[in-house]
Amino acid sequence: MANSIHLLPDHIANQIAAGEVIQRPASAVKELLENAVDAGATEIKLIINDAGKALIQVIDNGKGMNPIDAQNAFARHATSKISSIEDLFQIRTMGFRGEALASIAAVAQVSLKTRQAEEELGTSVVIENSQVSETSPVACPVGTNISMKNLFFNVPARRNFLKSNSAELKHIIEEFTRVALAFPEIYFSLTNNGQDVFHWEAGSFKQRAIHVLGNSYQSKLVAVGEKTDYLTISGFVGKPETAKKTRSDQYFFVNRRFIKSAYLHHAIAHAFDGLIPKESFPSYILYIDVDPSQVDINVHPTKQEIKFEDDKIIYAFVQAAVKHALAQFSIAPSLDFSLDADIQQLDAIQKPATDEQRNSTASSSLYAGFTQKNQAHFIPRVSESERQEWKSFFSDLPTAEGVLAQPDNDSFIVKSSSMGLYKATEGISLNEDALLLQVNNTYILAPAQNGFILIHQQLAHERVLYEKYQKASVQPHATQKSLFPVVLELSVADAILLEEIIEDLAIIGYEIEPFGQNSFIIQGIPADVISGNEKNAIELLLEQFKHFSGDIKFSKREKLIRCMARQSAIKAGQSLGQKEMHTLIESLFACDTPNVTATGAPTYIDFKEGYIDGLFTK
Repeated sequence: MANSIHLLPDHIANQIAAGEVIQRPASAVKELLENAVDAGATEIKLIINDAGKALIQVIDNGKGMNPIDAQNAFARHATSKISSIEDLFQIRTMGFRGEALASIAAVAQVSLKTRQAEEELGTSVVIENSQVSETSPVACPVGTNISMKNLFFNVPARRNFLKSNSAELKHIIEEFTRVALAFPEIYFSLTNNGQDVFHWEAGSFKQRAIHVLGNSYQSKLVAVGEKTDYLTISGFVGKPETAKKTRSDQYFFVNRRFIKSAYLHHAIAHAFDGLIPKESFPSYILYIDVDPSQVDINVHPTKQEIKFEDDKIIYAFVQAAVKHALAQFSIAPSLDFSLDADIQQLDAIQKPATDEQRNSTASSSLYAGFTQKNQAHFIPRVSESERQEWKSFFSDLPTAEGVLAQPDNDSFIVKSSSMGLYKATEGISLNEDALLLQVNNTYILAPAQNGFILIHQQLAHERVLYEKYQKASVQPHATQKSLFPVVLELSVADAILLEEIIEDLAIIGYEIEPFGQNSFIIQGIPADVISGNEKNAIELLLEQFKHFSGDIKFSKREKLIRCMARQSAIKAGQSLGQKEMHTLIESLFACDTPNVTATGAPTYIDFKEGYIDGLFTK
């Protein structure tokens, strides 16, 4: 009987192992940049073509390698960082497993040129399918120049799973940015298809933070700095006005290594309680320095997830450090005791109280409750005369076209001045001319034939806009030309994202053109959008689009339509007039699916007369 278990050939085993380390071009970029940092480089250049699919090249001025090390570096588990098992618990370098170059060599065509300072000539190594095909001496600068071409050339199925160039470039920029933020003392540059993208001189942590976040953050960063015997926390948090709808500007580093930690993100979010809206995320770049023995960074192949020996201590320190920084810069919530100038002119301030007014005040039960001993919690019985005064207050309220009436049973009813009806869903008929009531500037209470409905104004408007933008995909939406075109300057990542969706934006009414490096000019906006806030609208749209980017079940256009609907909808908390509420309801019930948003949230709730009666029956 033949054996059913056999050993895989080396080249297949290497390709399988490479899948854990090199998942996309950005994975290779991360590994090569970290190797350059570990080599002691003060200058690191990254060159890519075709979003890394055709070429990824990293050039550094580090210490370089001798001829033997240059070949051994591509063997699996070859490393200069680990010599005993104890070393795994004292990691201070970026790479240490010795898997990066071996994995890259298994899925790409690799060439390496490297030289040490004491050597006159360097070494050139060419590798394909994990095999060294050529080794020779070569004239080259001190340091290492490594190129990997045609990523996944020998694994076409893996290559087919790569995203668009703009999407892959976005991931590369993320990895590049993280390494550059961790080591601001190193010069970094990035060139894409022959174009300079980044050119960051060596400097301080704040200078690098401004490079990454943009010049607009120059006066919007709050320094964080706390030092204890256990750990040191430093870096910056953005002022509340920099909060965004996505986590795009959030960076955590432990011992100079970028990490992902929902636990520590929560600590910072808790420190911002009351300062930013609930659905927004603060911006921050924070560095934690802790004894490596207190951290296990070997829990995930990408080394972005780590374990602390005592998570609760780290959480408490991070939260306290951020709160302290916000308080120092007077950003924490405070009471404003200053009086408005207009208030100073009121009669109550300018004119003294008369004796008659003082006597009237002193005779009231409210005054007694504050001045007499043991009266603070005493609730006096209300006399019948006082009850009648309250009733007269309500009965004297002006009515709107005779709609509000005061019946004998002390309750209010809403009477319709006409019997016109909206075209609504089955079982719901709304009075077209009835007085509508807005509750908390968020909900619209509308009388129906057999009860009433409660409409969420923002969700209802989202449904209306969603269907309108969907129809625009078939018939392009009208555009109104801007009298004064607006120039929009974006970060590199946002500029790439905007280029990716610019054609889809044109279909729904936006006319946007490239205007130099990372700049765009807004020539027109949808005809039904109010002009004057074009720049902020596009920036917010990009943030919301990032929020949806992880959901692969929707097409790019579907994500964009949902973002546009959410961004352009009237918001909860916005006051509406009668005409605006009627128009919104009419538009809602003209929709194909008026009862839910695109995400499945209800736009309104129907309260039937029988159900309401049941609430008041024992």
